[in-house]
Amino acid sequence: MSNISYSAIKTIIFFEIKDYFKEFQFNILSPLISTLLFVFIFTTINTYYSFNSSENSYINFLIPGMIMVVIMQTSFNHLSEVIISMKQNGSFNDYLISPISRTEIFFSFLFSSIFVCLVVAFLNLFALSFFTHFENINYILFVYYIILCAVIFASIGALTGFLSFTWDVQSTVSNFFILPISFFSGTFFSINSIDKNLKFIFQYNPFFYLVKGFRNSFYNNIQINFYHEFYIWLIFFFVLSFTVLIFKKGYKVVS
Repeated sequence: MSNISYSAIKTIIFFEIKDYFKEFQFNILSPLISTLLFVFIFTTINTYYSFNSSENSYINFLIPGMIMVVIMQTSFNHLSEVIISMKQNGSFNDYLISPISRTEIFFSFLFSSIFVCLVVAFLNLFALSFFTHFENINYILFVYYIILCAVIFASIGALTGFLSFTWDVQSTVSNFFILPISFFSGTFFSINSIDKNLKFIFQYNPFFYLVKGFRNSFYNNIQINFYHEFYIWLIFFFVLSFTVLIFKKGYKVVS
């Protein structure tokens, strides 16, 4: 434990957090405004074409899904953009030649992304609370699923940034992988509204259970399906371990 560079890790975390919030207009306000517009549009449509289920209003169903969409995209974009930018301006090599392991560099980035995602999640929850009211939010489950989501997608973002040198690769992964996952994991609609022949897409989609569990936290539903949780944690450990391995091996980088 004494070999861990706590001071270096803390410095990187604080620097990345400060750098992220320094450009709050693009990193926070712009996605927040887009989310508010999404919810406003769906709220207006719901006024004329009721999407409500027998249990909850559609807006109460939609808002948790929208928050998870923001967290998925924020966590991926944050680390992928940071690493690619550093590689293009040459500052990433400064990290590689510093007396700190690549694994510690990765976890420094990861911890900063988790903090950013938690702040963004609570800011979105506060802003979207003006559209509706949630009485029984379980904040422990809320934070739990935000952290799981942030680690998975930040790891994918770090992996993308580490293996690529151009924005084309980052945009390709974002548009053809992250965006479809964030939109088609039960964020906008219930699985009950899907044709039974297509339900297998959601039943084998771990991110659907991630969104479902997060949505349950808004109703203080602590009934945990261990099969679903095991599936999520399996993906969690696979993505995290694979990213750590790539960072540790130093694939496509020179130290």
